[in-house]
Amino acid sequence: MEQEELKTNAEQETAQNTEEKTAKKKSGKKWQEELDKAVQDAEESKRKWYAVTAEYENYRRRTQNQAAQRYQDGRNDVIASLFEIGDNLERAMGSCADEQTKQGLDMILKSFKKVLESEGVEEINPIGQPFDATYAEAIMAMPAENGEESGIVKQVYVKGYKKGEKVLRYAQVIVTQ
Repeated sequence: MEQEELKTNAEQETAQNTEEKTAKKKSGKKWQEELDKAVQDAEESKRKWYAVTAEYENYRRRTQNQAAQRYQDGRNDVIASLFEIGDNLERAMGSCADEQTKQGLDMILKSFKKVLESEGVEEINPIGQPFDATYAEAIMAMPAENGEESGIVKQVYVKGYKKGEKVLRYAQVIVTQ
C-alpha cells in the first residue's frame, strides 16, 4: 500500500508541477499580451502626439501669415486714402498762378511721391497702351483719330496706383473706340 500511496503522491506532485508550469505559461502569455498592448498604445499615443504637434505648427504659421497679411492690407488702406491728397495737390498746381506757391506745392507733391515710392507704390500710367481691365477702368470712349487704333488709352482721368501686382486704385481712363 505504501507503494500505491507513493505512486499517488508522485502522480499528484507531477500533476501539481504540470499545473504550475501551465499556470506559469498562461501567466507569461498574459504578461506578454499586456506588454504588447502597452507597446501598441504607446506607439498610437506617439503617432497622435506627432500629428497634433504638426497640426499646431501649421496653425501657428497660418495665423502668423494671416496677421502679416491683415497688417499689410491695413497699410495699403491707409496709403490708398492718401491718393486723393495727391490728386488735389496736382489740381492745385495746375490752377496756381503764383510761381512761389507753385514751387511750394511742387515740393509737397515731390515729398508725397517719395513717401509712395518708399512704400513700394507705383503709378499706373497706361497712356498710349492697349486698354487693360486689370489696371484701368474705362469711364469714357472717344472716336479714334486718323491712324489711331481702337482700344488704346488716350487720356488718364484719375491716376491709378499699384503695389507689386496688387492694384490699390484703378486708373480711370478715356479709351479710343
